Amino acid sequence: MTEKDLIFNSNIPDLYKKIADKVFNNKRVNGADALNLFKTNNLGYLGILANFIREKKHGNKTFFNKNFHIEPTNICIYNCKFCSYKKKIGDAESWEYNLDEILEIVDTYKNKDVTEVHIVGGVHPKRDLHYYGKIISEIKKIIPNIHVKAFTAVELEFMIKKAGYNIHDGLLKLKEYGLDSIPGGGAEIFDETLRKQICDEKSSTNQWLSIHETAHLVGIPSNATILYGHIETYEHRIDHLSRLRNLQDKTNGFNTFIPLKYRKENNTMSHIGEVSTIEDLKNYAVSRIFLDNIPHLKAYWPMIGKQTTQISLSFGVDDIDGTIDDTTKIYSMAGVEDKNPKFSTEQLIKFIKDSNRIPIERDSIYNVIREY
Repeated sequence: MTEKDLIFNSNIPDLYKKIADKVFNNKRVNGADALNLFKTNNLGYLGILANFIREKKHGNKTFFNKNFHIEPTNICIYNCKFCSYKKKIGDAESWEYNLDEILEIVDTYKNKDVTEVHIVGGVHPKRDLHYYGKIISEIKKIIPNIHVKAFTAVELEFMIKKAGYNIHDGLLKLKEYGLDSIPGGGAEIFDETLRKQICDEKSSTNQWLSIHETAHLVGIPSNATILYGHIETYEHRIDHLSRLRNLQDKTNGFNTFIPLKYRKENNTMSHIGEVSTIEDLKNYAVSRIFLDNIPHLKAYWPMIGKQTTQISLSFGVDDIDGTIDDTTKIYSMAGVEDKNPKFSTEQLIKFIKDSNRIPIERDSIYNVIREY
């Protein structure tokens, strides 16, 4: 029995059969469809549709890369209510690596098999585009061929403005320094009213979208994210996905979409708790079904956990990030189970194979390096 037969020969409501018909015939679902998908408790149905799209795009492949993170500082001018990472200057838990300390970290990877360095951190009040640009250029002196994926739109907006550039020229300058792509962080939730409640001080929705659009136009690809599982509704999530889909229609510059789960520890929103694994899987599936024009869907395993990541590969996910090598603190400070996120290449390959998928090592823009 085919996937289509499982749905069309079942007793599910006609409404959901109509949505399935769109998916199987490569027709775009709309916001009303997405809302109905979010409202269903039929995980099997969602998994069938999301996996159909996943396998139509990528077959049985699951992508990963060999990467490490650098987080130059957790000192930040903003006070986002969901953040467990940010500290003020002088706080006992704050850090601020200088250039030499950052390069010492990079030097430990000089002769290792890595292809990407991911650089994000707090928005430091004293650091501008040139400071971070020098970090990039010095990194590439140590590892010339490494792909530098760096700085959320929130970081970029501040550092570019501080250096006296407009966004277009600032991004071009960072590209000259060696910036290769931009991660998707800082998107949080696009609804302006909700954004005002949880992260009023940071870059606006329009600024985030404009920075990514400009990056795409000057030849810098990027990723996109959503922060879900806090005070947003399904309608807020759909609005967020719609704005990303519209921008992707315009620029085709997003490589992957990464749903990021709100984690409750050590922040001022802890009282709301966290959503269930069922909600995580539902969110992956609807994201894959709705974002028909973004090629990849990533489960960021340090955030979601290894077990849920494996299950997500049947709910539309085709990418699980990379080896990480215990180089990020953003989610470990927010209460995830794995406080020291690290995969060896061998462990990661086995992890994917144990999910009955084919491990594909990729570079940062999804060129295939090796199939295992």
